[in-house]
Amino acid sequence: MNLLKVADLTKDDIVALVERAARLKGLHKKGVPQSSLLGRVLGLIFEKSSTRTRVSFETAMYQLGGNAIFISGRDSQVGRGEPIRDTARVMARYVDALVVRTFGHDIVEEYALYSDVPVINGLTDLHHPCQVLSDILTVIERRGTVEGLKVAWVGDGNNMANSWIEAAAVLGFDLKLACPKGYLPDAAFLANACVGTKAKIEVVGSVEEAAEGADVLNTDVWASMGQESESENRILAFENFQINSAVLSLAKKDAMVMHCLPAHRGEEITEDVLEGPNSVVWDQAENRLHMQKAILETLLT
Repeated sequence: MNLLKVADLTKDDIVALVERAARLKGLHKKGVPQSSLLGRVLGLIFEKSSTRTRVSFETAMYQLGGNAIFISGRDSQVGRGEPIRDTARVMARYVDALVVRTFGHDIVEEYALYSDVPVINGLTDLHHPCQVLSDILTVIERRGTVEGLKVAWVGDGNNMANSWIEAAAVLGFDLKLACPKGYLPDAAFLANACVGTKAKIEVVGSVEEAAEGADVLNTDVWASMGQESESENRILAFENFQINSAVLSLAKKDAMVMHCLPAHRGEEITEDVLEGPNSVVWDQAENRLHMQKAILETLLT
C-alpha cells in the first residue's frame, strides 16, 4: 500500500490513523518507548527543502526503533539523470519504505509504480496528504470529531487546498475555499473529488463568506516553493486574502486557526492571529510527528 493522496484512504482508514496517532502521542508523553519498527529503515528522497516533513519522519522512525536515510536531490543519481524507475527499484531493495518530496505528482506516482516497498508522498505540487492528516488529528483533539465541521480555506488553490478538498470529501465535512481569480483549485479535480460525497465543498467569492461561522480557518503562503518568480504578481493578487482579526471575528468564537508553516507574517496571516489564542499551528506542527508514526506503522506492519 502507498499513500500518495488523501483520496487513497477510506473514512475508516483515516479514523484508524488518527486513533493510532493519538495513542502513540499519549505513550510518548508518558515516556513509554516503542519498538514497532525495530530494524526497519526509511529512505527519504527530497527534491524540495523541508523542516517539518524531514524532521518528523526521521524522528518518527527513531522513536519507533527504526532508522532513516536522507537523500537530497543534489546527492542522488536522479539529479544526474538516472531514470526514476531505476532508483525506485534499487532503493526498494535497501529500505523498507520511501518518502518522496518533489515537484510534479507524476514523479511520486512513478516511484510508487516501480517500488516494491510502500511510497509516501511527503509533498508534491498537487497533494500534501501527511500534513492534512496531521491537521485532522489536531481538529479531532480539540473537537472530538469532524462531524458537522465547517472549514474555511483562504488563499491559493494549491496542494494543501487539494488535500483539504479530498479530506472533506472522504470524511464528509463542509469546506469553503476563498481563492483569488487565476488561483482557484483545478475545476476538473474539484468536480471529481466531489463525486459521491455528502460534504458541501464550494469555492466562494470572498474571504468573508468563507470565514462566516467557520470552525476552522486555514491558510498557506501566497507563493510556494518553486513559485518564487511569481512572488510580485502573487502579492498583488492575494493582498485581500489574509487571515486577520477582522476575518477571525466572523468565524465561531472558538474557531481554530491553522497554518502548515512556514508562515509569512503580515502576508497570508497577521502576527496577532498567528500568535493568538485561536491559533493551533504549533499543535499542528507537533502532530506531524505522531501522524507520521501512525502512517509508518500502518504501511510497514
